[in-house]
Amino acid sequence: MKKTGHRKDKWVFGPDTHGHFGIYGGRFVPETLIHALNELAEAYHAVRRNQSFKKELSHYLATYAGRPTPLYFARNLSQSLGRNLNVYLKREDLCHTGAHKINNTIGQGLLARYLGKNRIIAETGAGQHGVASATAARLLKLSCDVYMGTEDMKRQALNVYKMKLLGARVIPVTSGSKTLKDATNEAIRDWVTHVDSTHYLLGSAVGPHPYPAMVRDFQLVIGREARAQIRRCQRSKVDVLIACVGGGSNAIGFFYPFLKDRVKLIGVEAAGEGLHTKHHAASLRKGSLGVLHGMKSLVLQDRDGQIQLAHSISAGLDYPSVGPEHAFLKQTGRAQYETATDADALRGFHALTQLEGIIPALEPAHAVGYLIKSARRFKKGSTVMICLSGRGDKDLDVVRRAEHHLGRMI
Repeated sequence: MKKTGHRKDKWVFGPDTHGHFGIYGGRFVPETLIHALNELAEAYHAVRRNQSFKKELSHYLATYAGRPTPLYFARNLSQSLGRNLNVYLKREDLCHTGAHKINNTIGQGLLARYLGKNRIIAETGAGQHGVASATAARLLKLSCDVYMGTEDMKRQALNVYKMKLLGARVIPVTSGSKTLKDATNEAIRDWVTHVDSTHYLLGSAVGPHPYPAMVRDFQLVIGREARAQIRRCQRSKVDVLIACVGGGSNAIGFFYPFLKDRVKLIGVEAAGEGLHTKHHAASLRKGSLGVLHGMKSLVLQDRDGQIQLAHSISAGLDYPSVGPEHAFLKQTGRAQYETATDADALRGFHALTQLEGIIPALEPAHAVGYLIKSARRFKKGSTVMICLSGRGDKDLDVVRRAEHHLGRMI
């Protein structure tokens, strides 16, 4: 789509042909990557119309990843909130590997094979993208290297072990904050060096064009299913969608099919120890226009443009920027972006576990925690859908350690 904006109550979104969502997005990369990005954009444009590619992707999503995932009415959580709210959970935690990441890794893995690349590299914070990348690599007979900050490796030791079991090489990153930002830096350096044989399987809707739109498109299955499912469950349409936002792939895949509907879209960022501190990851709320990892977006940076350290109890939200389409949705007012602290996320984690018997990942626990603290803001009788983007077994040690410091939250 060439135009972006609002016209006669019909939202029309990009990117344009240069990968811009309004002023956001684009390409800010070394010259050595331009050919690879052009090749990737051309290949993706071709496979989007290729019926055999789409058929193979649909086959693996259905028979291997476990789609469609259920839409679950969280009756106990709904009753606990009062105000006659009807809360539904889009159960991406039930996907193979335990999160929505597998939707994108199978899609990009097939694309890598289409390009004739026999190796994929990936970055990971929470480890779920790394596990999903290693899984897709095994499925499609590709070699796989995963870059991961040593701080995240300590937080997510179980996922590190899973990646190794799956035959991936996990490469520790010791620079900077030793988290997702630094893992991404190293993955890009690797790609520059091995671009002829390697596909960079980027895990979120970030980076240079065409990645933000391509990752979004591979995650659209979340929102398309949810839109059809809620219409079967409810006589009236959904009122509010809520999803956690780090880089933003689960949220944009969830939101996008609803953009033209009269639905409130709420993304929830990690406020960490509070927005009044420097220990948060709320780039949409506290960031400024800048360039990071090949894209122009909102970035946590100081006055000199130096990237600031992000913080979140959830490794998957611990990123100092956000996908350019989310920045654009905020600018246009089509979506609103709120925050949840580490303590809010723990409340959401325990509430969903104890009320529904569902242990969420700490990332979507931010969305649940936001709903709990903000329930009074919603109109009585509203129907709310939350994207439950991952399951929480990977986070049990983190939660257990956090409880020692913060006390049991519920």
